[in-house]
Amino acid sequence: MSTKHQLDEIDLRILDIISRNARMPFKDVASECGISRAAVHQRVNRMVEMNVITGSGYHIDPKKVDFHTCTYVGIFLEKAGIYENVAHLLEQIPEVVECHYTTGEYAIFIKVYARTNEHLKEILNEKIQKIEGVSSTETFISLEETFKREVPIF
Repeated sequence: MSTKHQLDEIDLRILDIISRNARMPFKDVASECGISRAAVHQRVNRMVEMNVITGSGYHIDPKKVDFHTCTYVGIFLEKAGIYENVAHLLEQIPEVVECHYTTGEYAIFIKVYARTNEHLKEILNEKIQKIEGVSSTETFISLEETFKREVPIF
């Protein structure tokens, strides 16, 4: 049974609210949902245990901490079977913030933040392209993030 079927209408309303504003006090979430603050707390804890809600913390604007170049990199592998090993090595590179095993042209598609284009060149040439099994890369620099959001709840 999928997790979606284990969630009721109130759970989905809570997810919708907190996905738009994770810092909203539970008392305000409770008021919008017509339930007690304790019930919101219990439901959120249950959804955390179910891995419906993952992670915690704040989203940091990379530009505010001097990472001005956002890049997507398609990675070609010599053999698809080495994906897990390459992904593990990519995870050791702090500037790689996302990694996806994909269909299509690339075996792996990653998101990288660099301070400058020179820093990006260093990450590509000295770190990513030196990983055994990486045959080549294709780089796409993001000029602007137009929007970013969570999946729709309703």
